[in-house]
Amino acid sequence: MTAQADGTFDIDAWDAEKPYEDHDGVTLTRVQVRKTFHGDLVGTSTAELITVRTEAGPAAYVGMETVRGILHGREGSFVLQHSAGSDDGGEATQWLHWLIVPASGTGELAGIRGSGQIIAGPDGGHAWSLEYTLG
Repeated sequence: MTAQADGTFDIDAWDAEKPYEDHDGVTLTRVQVRKTFHGDLVGTSTAELITVRTEAGPAAYVGMETVRGILHGREGSFVLQHSAGSDDGGEATQWLHWLIVPASGTGELAGIRGSGQIIAGPDGGHAWSLEYTLG
């Protein structure tokens, strides 16, 4: 049975290193992120991202994020694979998707599978939604 979870998160830390590639208006940077989740998932996470910035603005990022917490009353952890970007550097054409890495669930979240998305608000806040199964 598929479950739906929703909520918000706060970015507690965004630690960008010096860009490791910067040429012709395209910059790649490694970023470490820490978050706190609220809603149907209560917990924290750490993520490693590779971001791409162009002259038009933020363009894309990929990453892996370990989430630890309680999801609908079940405690454990799992890993999210991120894929995000924008066609033009603006919010109008954004995509921000998650995939739960199969076999990454621990504790009461062992066997979790699913996918979700991040919704960036105009005020800079972040909401999230996740569809998942526990097997």
